[in-house]
Amino acid sequence: MSAVKTVSETNAQNLPLVHRGKVRDVYQVNDRQLLLAATDRISAFDCVMPTPIPGKGEILTRLSAFWFERLQHLTPNHFITADNEKMPAAIRQNEELRGRSTLVKKTRVFPVECVVRGYLEGSGWKDYQASGAICGHDLPPGLRQCERLPKPIFTPATKAAAGHDENITELEFVKILGAETAVRLSSLSLKIYQEASDYALTRGIIIADTKFEFGTDDDGDILLIDEVLTPDSSRFWSAETYAPGRSQPSFDKQFVRDYLETLDWNKQPPAPALPPEIVRATTARYLDAYRILTGRNL
Repeated sequence: MSAVKTVSETNAQNLPLVHRGKVRDVYQVNDRQLLLAATDRISAFDCVMPTPIPGKGEILTRLSAFWFERLQHLTPNHFITADNEKMPAAIRQNEELRGRSTLVKKTRVFPVECVVRGYLEGSGWKDYQASGAICGHDLPPGLRQCERLPKPIFTPATKAAAGHDENITELEFVKILGAETAVRLSSLSLKIYQEASDYALTRGIIIADTKFEFGTDDDGDILLIDEVLTPDSSRFWSAETYAPGRSQPSFDKQFVRDYLETLDWNKQPPAPALPPEIVRATTARYLDAYRILTGRNL
């Protein structure tokens, strides 16, 4: 990784700050472009941890860039470049942005999370245990935790400004977006997931589930946006050690969630600090995901 200090928050000079998300700081570059700066913040249970994860922002940036370029034949996306030397001077002069920033096209973001599940885990596993279904998808009885589903399913969620995103049915998804857009986003999400998961399996990684975001540009075209298939937005498991019926060792932030579940914490702010061994192990898992999926070193 490039020799950049751990960054919990960016403060770029000469760039108007638009928004600070849980992980990314968003800056206005011009009327048609934004800069997404991935910090080393990590969130879990919708709370930002007070302890950053060294290298995380650079890993997320590089891995998203890899996927945007690899999947661009499936659908247009907002990615312009993650190469600092190809960015405007106002960005290049901010050293803390180097290696962790993506120049993107500005879009109008759809207020939904496009979640695709290929395996039964997380909130989907909880919903299945309670009702035998996920977001209106009836599933066969007797499935085990982390079982591969008969086929990937689209399970959208609201994109909450604060608090928890909520799973919704596809009918509710249609009511929010309209039928034509809803069908388009559902179809795109499933297609992207299938191609990405097929590729990941050739690298020895199972993409159990993931979430996508989409927006429209000034011409009304739908673009894939935000981050794509990173350890923050996906569950990555080792194909070699995969065994349904239990939780799986992961290359993603589920490792942090699992640690937090051992604490006497009510999942409300303020979040507890993460111990050094958890921080180091999280960085290692994110790095492993990047190296395995891309075949590259940072």
